[in-house]
Amino acid sequence: MDQAGLFQALKSIGLPVAYSHFTVTQQNPAPAPPFITYQFAYSSDVMADNQNYLEVSNYQVELYTTKKDLAAEKKVQDKFKELGIPFSKLESWLDDEKLFQILYEIQLIGV
Repeated sequence: MDQAGLFQALKSIGLPVAYSHFTVTQQNPAPAPPFITYQFAYSSDVMADNQNYLEVSNYQVELYTTKKDLAAEKKVQDKFKELGIPFSKLESWLDDEKLFQILYEIQLIGV
């Protein structure tokens, strides 16, 4: 799966999705939570003999909610399981924004 495929998979969950952040204008206001952002974090390619043999792209997928939303978390996690994408999960309360941030770390291999 590549980045475009990840976007489509996240979009199929049924929540607003954007790469990195939502671009807010008068005609396009920020979506109300819950919503998802994602972005490339770093690569950890498999290398040997001065070559990259296998591309490993690490992404952060962030779910934002106004309250602890187990149903929204389950939708994201079920999508990862459906696609065979292992994930790790962290949770934070963002006091300035008054939002929960559920951060999923995933790897896309071979893209």
